[in-house]
Amino acid sequence: MIHTLSAASAAGSEIFAAIALLIISLVVLLILRHYLPLRTTPSYLLVPVFFALWLPAFIVLLVPIDLASSAATDDDAARGIWFPERLLLVSWRITYWLTFVLTWFILPILAEYSDAGYREPKDRILYSLRQNAQYQAILLGSGIIGLLYFFISYGIHYESFKGLVMALAYCWGLVLAIYLMGHGLVAIPREIFRKASIPGRLKRLQAHAPGLHEKMEDALLTLEDLEMQVSELSRRKTGSARDFQDWIEELADMCNMPESRPTAAVPRSDVDSRVLPTVITEKYLADLTRRLIQSRHARSRYVEEWHRLLQDAAKAQAVLDSAASKKLDFGRPSPDASTLGSITLLTPYTRYLLHFHVLPSFRIFLGGFFALASACIIWSEMVKVALPKLSVIRLSVVHHWTGDKGQVGLAGQVIAALWILYMCAAALTSVTEVKVWRGRALVRRNTGHESAFWYASQVARLSVPLSYNFMTFLSPSIYTKTIFYRFLGKLIDLTPLGKWFDNLFPILVLIPVCATLFGLYGKVRRMLGFDLELVDDEEENETGYGTGSWREGRVLIERELNGTSISRRRADPIFRASGARATPILPVPASRSESGARTPFATSPGYHDNPTRGGEQSLRPGPAADPEDDNFFTSFGHRFKNTIDGIDTPKWIQEIGDGFKKPKWMGGNEESQASGSGAAGSNIDIRRWFGGDGSIRL
Repeated sequence: MIHTLSAASAAGSEIFAAIALLIISLVVLLILRHYLPLRTTPSYLLVPVFFALWLPAFIVLLVPIDLASSAATDDDAARGIWFPERLLLVSWRITYWLTFVLTWFILPILAEYSDAGYREPKDRILYSLRQNAQYQAILLGSGIIGLLYFFISYGIHYESFKGLVMALAYCWGLVLAIYLMGHGLVAIPREIFRKASIPGRLKRLQAHAPGLHEKMEDALLTLEDLEMQVSELSRRKTGSARDFQDWIEELADMCNMPESRPTAAVPRSDVDSRVLPTVITEKYLADLTRRLIQSRHARSRYVEEWHRLLQDAAKAQAVLDSAASKKLDFGRPSPDASTLGSITLLTPYTRYLLHFHVLPSFRIFLGGFFALASACIIWSEMVKVALPKLSVIRLSVVHHWTGDKGQVGLAGQVIAALWILYMCAAALTSVTEVKVWRGRALVRRNTGHESAFWYASQVARLSVPLSYNFMTFLSPSIYTKTIFYRFLGKLIDLTPLGKWFDNLFPILVLIPVCATLFGLYGKVRRMLGFDLELVDDEEENETGYGTGSWREGRVLIERELNGTSISRRRADPIFRASGARATPILPVPASRSESGARTPFATSPGYHDNPTRGGEQSLRPGPAADPEDDNFFTSFGHRFKNTIDGIDTPKWIQEIGDGFKKPKWMGGNEESQASGSGAAGSNIDIRRWFGGDGSIRL
């Protein structure tokens, strides 16, 4: 029960909460500014997305306040931030129902509205309502069974209906949150450990480069095809196209093809014009607009990822090269770098010490710390029902015990907020890593509107289940007294089914944890042949079979950094107007310097193709592949083959056949027999025995 204190004693807590909310608001604005241009983004996007991020952050602050208010310490000095009961109840009602409405109604409708493709707002809102009506109908159909169960167990009245809605929303959010959190609890420390190894980080970037480059090329070609459709459409001045002339001109202005696409001036064949339908309809133009906007954002996404990969690879290579000179210089900062990133404070030697020695050691320590935190969360999920006293989270949050009565002070509040932040970070990190979300992505300063709405809805959807799941780690004598439990927890525990689901389902966090820890996603994908990029399983496929090896990625990165990449030459108007076709980039074996050290970004002449006198490419075999990519049997086979190829043919084998003369009906003569050797027998073609010149005709 919340302690009855005077309203004046809570003034300090309320002032602290107001300052914290202002700081949260500033952080949310900075996050929006990082992913969206604030000046050009419409207000119907900024306002809902702002509250979709602000309300979960307030929940992270509100849960510790609720704990300290219901389990306040007897010592005033150790008492944390607390609210009166009425203020807590109003805060939870406003926060929960605003989050609920944003998650299930406002954000999905606005997301489809921004992705509709129509010009008129009325058509866009009708399209959005139709799309969301289908989704809501599916949810309503799946909730009928739950509605009948609730009515039978609790009776037919308003409270049972409200309990059903809140319980189903919580259960669906908990299913998604547990899966994503389980993946993130392994992915976060593993990624930190990986970054501690500079050579390993560089090799992973090189292994990722071919696949990313291919996706970027596909995105560019897809966008180019759509722009050519718009170009063909803008040339059509008769028929049904005249009714949508303004719309077509807007699409042409969006493509900006005369300036950005020199091939727009190249005449197209009649086959290309057949892509357009005979009758231009409003639905076709809306679909074309939608695909064009999505392709533009996809192009921006992959170009930005490719640019970031090049920067990371160049930085990692510079750190490796600094081991000899003990000096590290990254050159002039990028024009896109932030103000803080463009400030140079360290000398080359201190920068070398920081990046080569200090940061790898710090990443190892940080990865171990987060791995320990992940293990504590998983352990607490496993024992919270059977052995609640062994929960690590419970012992770290509740420090004051008077018999069986626990108390939460200021230190417990800070620790509780950190636990909730880490759980939410693990789940939200997985949202960006698990790539099954219809191509949605967060792009710096250029995130698509539909993607921004979708990611904001996921943040709002996951905050409430994770916060309540954290509270169940504590003793029932503590969390059952909170306003949060009386507002939401009672409705979840209203029936035995809901109580058992809330207690036992989080144990299934072991499934995504084991799947991520042992790389089961990649194994299942390769076994079933699915082309789904569920997780980053590069550690299971370091050679990159099927997507290009890390050596091919090294060549791509080296060419791009040196300004000799095919993509840059294709951007040349003269190259594109000539109609030349780019040759494929083939993987090149690793070159080695004179000292025998492998050079990831080799720029020596021996690394590139060696021209010969006849203008043909040299056919000399390149250096052998690194032994780290070959197993024992492969290495043994290569060595055995090289040994056999190096044995000279004995003379007595070469002289076989010199004593035999070829009959005239087989095309032989004495001159050829006199001058022939064992190699003359290679001219025999059995197809000549049956007439003809020996060629095969189909």
